[in-house]
Amino acid sequence: MEHTLDATMDPIWDKVGRLHAWLDAESDLPPQQETLLRMLKLSEEVGEVAQAVIGATGQNPRKGRTHSWRDVESELCDVIITAMVALRTLTPDAAGVFDTHVRRVAARSLGSAEN
Repeated sequence: MEHTLDATMDPIWDKVGRLHAWLDAESDLPPQQETLLRMLKLSEEVGEVAQAVIGATGQNPRKGRTHSWRDVESELCDVIITAMVALRTLTPDAAGVFDTHVRRVAARSLGSAEN
C-alpha cells in the first residue's frame, strides 16, 4: 500500500521521531522489551484520562473535584503522543501508516461524504 504522507514534511511526526530517538537513547532495555513497554504505557495514560474525568466530574465522594476539563484535555494529548511514539517504535513509516489508516477509517465511516 502506498503511503501519501512524508514524515519529513510534517513537524508533528518530526517531533514524534525525536521523542522516539530520545527514548531509545535513554533505554538500556533490549529492543523487544522496550517495544512492549511502550505499548503498555498506553494503558497507563488511558488510566490517567479516566482519573482526570472522575476528578473533573467529582465522582469520587471522598476526593471531590480534583481535576479540570483542561486536565482531561492534557491527558488525552498524552494518550495521543504515547500512541504516536508507540507506532513509531513499530515502524519508521509511522506517519504514512497512520495517514493510510485514517483515510481508510474515514472512507469506511463517512463514505461518499469524504469524496
